[in-house]
This record gives sequence, C-alpha cells and structure tokens, in this order.
Amino acid sequence: MTIVVPSAAEKTDLEFMLGAVTPGNQTLKLYVNNHTLADTSAETDLTEMSTHGYAAKTLTKTSWSVSAGSTGNPATGTYAQQTWTFTAAAAVTVYGYYIIDSTSGKLMWAEAFASPKVIQNAGDQIIITPTVTLSRV
Repeated sequence: MTIVVPSAAEKTDLEFMLGAVTPGNQTLKLYVNNHTLADTSAETDLTEMSTHGYAAKTLTKTSWSVSAGSTGNPATGTYAQQTWTFTAAAAVTVYGYYIIDSTSGKLMWAEAFASPKVIQNAGDQIIITPTVTLSRV
C-alpha cells in the first residue's frame, strides 16, 4: 500500500525536514480497527493493538539508513526489519501500522496492509521494514 501523511502531520514532518524542530525517536505501532486512512486521519483514529504479547517498537532516529536519489530514482530512508512474534489467543485482525513522533506523540505517517493480517496462533508474526521513499512529480 501507500504511506499516508495526513494534513495534521505535514507541518510536523516539514518542521523536522527543515530543522525548525528537532525530531525525537519514532514509535512504530500496529492498529486493529478498520480505519480507511485519509488526509484527515489522526493518531486518535487508529486503535493500537494491545493483546497477544504486543508492544510498540521504538525506532531510534539515528538508525535510519538513507540512500541518495538519482535520475529516475527518489531518495529512500529505510529502518531495520521489525518483527512481532505473538502469543496464542482469540483471533485479532491487524489492518496496518503507524508511526508517531515519540516526543510529541503526533502521527507522522501510516500505512494500511494490502491485506489485513489475522493473528491467532502462538508464533504468528508480523514483519515490517519501515521505508519512506520521496516521490518525484
């Protein structure tokens, strides 16, 4: 799917990019409500997973790997693969992930999975490699 940067996050993201505000670490979270991401989405629209041994993951701001763009290829930032391994319990559907700034708690971006993931067995996993690619117009 495509990353959505809601309007409310655009100002924060731009302040971080331009150095007007120093970003904190990020927090990677999974959401379990079937919310259609939109320009008006906010962190309060997303219900964070809270069962099956789940815990949000801290993304240290200095651990992103950024590759320069080139002709026809935009710049990309990538973080190391993040894996959740769950405990057994009643089925829970996970619809996507979102990233907040750990300092402000503000939503930075979110992405719905192409297909929701159902977690219900011990050992079920969700694996995400956070990646941000700038778009060329």
